[in-house]
Amino acid sequence: MTKNPEGRHSVRRTGKPNPVDVHVGSRVRLRRTLLGLSQEKLGDALGLTFQQVQKYERGANRIGASRLFDLSRVLDVPVSFFFDDMSQDVPERSPAVGLDLDNVSHGGFDVDPMARRETLELVRAYYRIKDPLVRKRVFELAKALANVNDVG
Repeated sequence: MTKNPEGRHSVRRTGKPNPVDVHVGSRVRLRRTLLGLSQEKLGDALGLTFQQVQKYERGANRIGASRLFDLSRVLDVPVSFFFDDMSQDVPERSPAVGLDLDNVSHGGFDVDPMARRETLELVRAYYRIKDPLVRKRVFELAKALANVNDVG
């Protein structure tokens, strides 16, 4: 690992962020976006610049325990939220488990579909549907359309 300008060990020798930091950052971005907060507003609530929030969301800067606690309070989620939906391979790729970093696949940093702007906009639009019956029908339609590819 190398030290970033703040002296935190976040970026591995490969120049890529730790996969756990990337996942946690993507969950921060997911929740911030679902709440309709800008990076600047979140930064203001935490006493940070929007650039610092950007670095957290990309996983370029590791989020410390006290900052994670503050994020959970500002974003109104439990701390565990930031680790939810972490695929099994993410912690296995963390250097803390003693992996040979020269043999780790570099293709493992695909964008999580839950962190994509399209997904976030879809979820926000979905929750703007006021009628619960219509919202349920849209949900069922989406599930049915997704299963069309599985049938044939």
